[in-house]
Amino acid sequence: MCALSATDRRTYHDLVNDIDAWVWWLVAAAGLGIPLVVTAMPEFGMLAVGAVAAAAVAGFGAGVVLQVIVFVAVSVALIAVVRPIAARHGAQRPQLATGVDALKGKQAVVLERVDGSGGRIKLAGEIWSARSLEPDRAFEVGQEVDVVDIEGATAIVM
Repeated sequence: MCALSATDRRTYHDLVNDIDAWVWWLVAAAGLGIPLVVTAMPEFGMLAVGAVAAAAVAGFGAGVVLQVIVFVAVSVALIAVVRPIAARHGAQRPQLATGVDALKGKQAVVLERVDGSGGRIKLAGEIWSARSLEPDRAFEVGQEVDVVDIEGATAIVM
């Protein structure tokens, strides 16, 4: 083993501290990623990105104060910018209707008389129980009806 001079030891010690700082920031980023996956709260992901940015700054040798400032600035900026965009996208209805939503507005053919208490229709190639939207109105076999809603496994028609 070779002996290190006081200058060499200090430089090595500083290097270990710098490496430790960025490693700790990456550990923090991974730690913030866990609740992101478990809770599906995107804010944790934004904080994790802030921790990765702080790790990058630490890797370039910046001090702890600058690392914390970068972490806070990046995290707050992401939350301030990305969160409203995500909220707008979450509030939009999907443009492609699927499941029972796709059946609303479709036409069906009456297989068994449909009135306010029940009946059967053929809708999208399947046989459904159905009832009339208006209790006093009835539809006879062979008539085409419009599906206005689906309640459970019963189509509401008119």
